[in-house]
Amino acid sequence: MATESPEKLLTPVLSAYWDEPEAWSLETYKRRHDGYEGLKKALAMPPDDVIAYVKEAGLRGRGGAGFPTGMKWQFIPQGDDKPHYLVVNADESEPGTCKDIPLMFANPHSLIEGIVIACHAIRSSHAFIYLRGEVVPVLRRLHLAVREAYEAGLLGRNALGEGKHLELTVHAGAGAYICGEETALLDSLEGRRGQPRLRPPFPAVAGLYACPTVVNNVESIASVPALMNRGKEWFRSMGSEKSPGFTLYSLSGHVAGPGQYEAPLGITLRELLEVSGGMRPGHRLKFWTPGGSSTPLLTDEHLDVPLDYEGVGAAGSMLGTKALQCFDETTCVVRAVTRWTEFYAHESCGKCTPCREGTYWLVQLLRDFEAGKATKADIDKIDDIQDNINGKSFCALGDGAASPIYSSLQYFREEYEQHIEEGGCPFDPAKSTVWADDRSRSAHPEVQA
Repeated sequence: MATESPEKLLTPVLSAYWDEPEAWSLETYKRRHDGYEGLKKALAMPPDDVIAYVKEAGLRGRGGAGFPTGMKWQFIPQGDDKPHYLVVNADESEPGTCKDIPLMFANPHSLIEGIVIACHAIRSSHAFIYLRGEVVPVLRRLHLAVREAYEAGLLGRNALGEGKHLELTVHAGAGAYICGEETALLDSLEGRRGQPRLRPPFPAVAGLYACPTVVNNVESIASVPALMNRGKEWFRSMGSEKSPGFTLYSLSGHVAGPGQYEAPLGITLRELLEVSGGMRPGHRLKFWTPGGSSTPLLTDEHLDVPLDYEGVGAAGSMLGTKALQCFDETTCVVRAVTRWTEFYAHESCGKCTPCREGTYWLVQLLRDFEAGKATKADIDKIDDIQDNINGKSFCALGDGAASPIYSSLQYFREEYEQHIEEGGCPFDPAKSTVWADDRSRSAHPEVQA
């Protein structure tokens, strides 16, 4: 169990003043929280030195894959006489993943400052924020913050130095999970249907408008200003050697205190649960996702796995977006996996056969388990179908759809068999709701303390 106080376990940086009045304003960010100080330091350095500095700090992408941010910037060819573009992936759409939306809503200027620094580093004069269009309050807040930055001279003419202009465009997507895949996002940004591209060429060589492009996650870019302002040694003082720094963990599900917890990489779920109040009273952890619904499930045996890229990988899953969805013993694993698979089947772009046909087929079979129509042969069938999707689809959406299925079969195969033996789901779905315990206490007041 965690022995340190919450103050020592958590490291609020991006979320340090989300609860302040008008935390989103330039006045709050710049006047009271050293806003744009990191930019001043970055603009005083040659672009290549900024890239090297971010590489040495060890910042890794916070969007899922954990690829080194500085290395991604370094891939942009220089001296090619082509425009360079920075595209921020704000198409947060995966079940359980919910860190970028509150970050942009409460602290948009950390993202804008990071964008200006990144554009200086990769020698770009035009950046884009691709936002999931349904989140209209965040869209409005971003427009407001961008306008403030233009009026303050942080964007626009001479933003990167004399004669070096920078434009920032906020683009609202129509709402498609597939557009979180970087090349599908670029196609959508260009006005086409969002579908992944064949690679190579990679975006660093031929991305937006066939020009060199860097695509980064919101949190990755928003972490750069603090890194530049406080220094790489400060950044490396947190986390582990291969996964340094701070990050946002999104805790949700059957927990007493859901929310965003900013902590060093390498903290454990056990520690986060202790800080947040644990599972809901009277219940125990059954299974959880370390990085959203597209990552393989883990169980209560993995409570002490370090939540960094290497630790979670060694446990057989992926850190992903650090969306820690926690489910207690009232949850039917088959039901949860079915709902996720329905999402992936709905969001499949249809470009490749394994994903388009496989996710649809999986949904039909999983619904049979819930309805009591499945046979034991169907367990092997869904295992075979997910194996024919995993690693064989055009993009990672298929892998994400397969992950909860093969991991649930690994840890909870007997639950699938129980559905067959009992002719349907043995769980009462009402008991897994947040109000179930309240209703139970109301019906039996004698059990209340």
